[in-house]
Amino acid sequence: MLTALFRIIKYGLLGFWRNGWLSTATISIIVLALMVFEGLVIFNVLTDTALSALKDKIDISVYFKEDAPEDEILSLRKSLESLAEVKKVDYISRDRALEIFKSQHADDPKISETISKALEELGENPLAASLNIKAYNPEDYVVIDSKLKNEASKDFIEKISYAQNEVVINRLNKIINTIRQSGLFLTVIFSVVSILITFNTIRLAIYSNREEIGIMRLVGGSNVFIRGPYVIEGLIYGLIAGVLSFLLVMPIVYFISPYLKIFIPEMNLWNYFTTNTFSLIGRQLMLGIGLGIISSYIAVRKYLKI
Repeated sequence: MLTALFRIIKYGLLGFWRNGWLSTATISIIVLALMVFEGLVIFNVLTDTALSALKDKIDISVYFKEDAPEDEILSLRKSLESLAEVKKVDYISRDRALEIFKSQHADDPKISETISKALEELGENPLAASLNIKAYNPEDYVVIDSKLKNEASKDFIEKISYAQNEVVINRLNKIINTIRQSGLFLTVIFSVVSILITFNTIRLAIYSNREEIGIMRLVGGSNVFIRGPYVIEGLIYGLIAGVLSFLLVMPIVYFISPYLKIFIPEMNLWNYFTTNTFSLIGRQLMLGIGLGIISSYIAVRKYLKI
């Protein structure tokens, strides 16, 4: 058994070297297919990061009337935090709101002077207390808005910013759903195309040796012995293609990473790539070897039916 396995591996390696140009062409096509898959993986990471950053920038604010008791505001905050849709609720008091406003305009002396005069004339802080609410998903804001309108403390609420943000929130929902559906569609399409291309290129390698296959069948060669070398060839194709595709993608990721960070500050693509090196190359090898073995097995099996 070990002798037969050794011979199968030996003939697989010989077939690989003997069909030099064909092996190179086959590996090149598998490399392209694997680079597409790795590109899709990176694209999904980028879109997830970008969408997470966008979602973090979306919130709704609840502004309270000047006479709203702080106990009522804190009670509403506690009630909102108990909702499954709510990720975080920040309470900004009137004094804190004034501090934030001053710090945001500290570099503008005209605004700072205007604030000081307004406080002297009014004799009190004109800014309202508020709650900033962040949800886990943009589509959850409509639930939160409905909850706010039905709360007992709604009489103390001056304004809810959901109406102003509703268009942005709905648009973000559509973008998220479209990107996810498009990514899934592209993954399926490229998977099918890659399998078909790999199958046909490996079948071409088998076709070039059809006379040899016929002779082996005439002298009583078993199906396993005939198929084995070509399956080994497919394994070699996938193994080499997996390593090459990873090495080719690496400098591309290194080059584009600084430019992507300009558009998506939260994403350090090169850091993600180096941190997940083993999982990425493992995925490439598994996919490459799987494509090579499955495609070559199907192709050889088809020829053995002739």
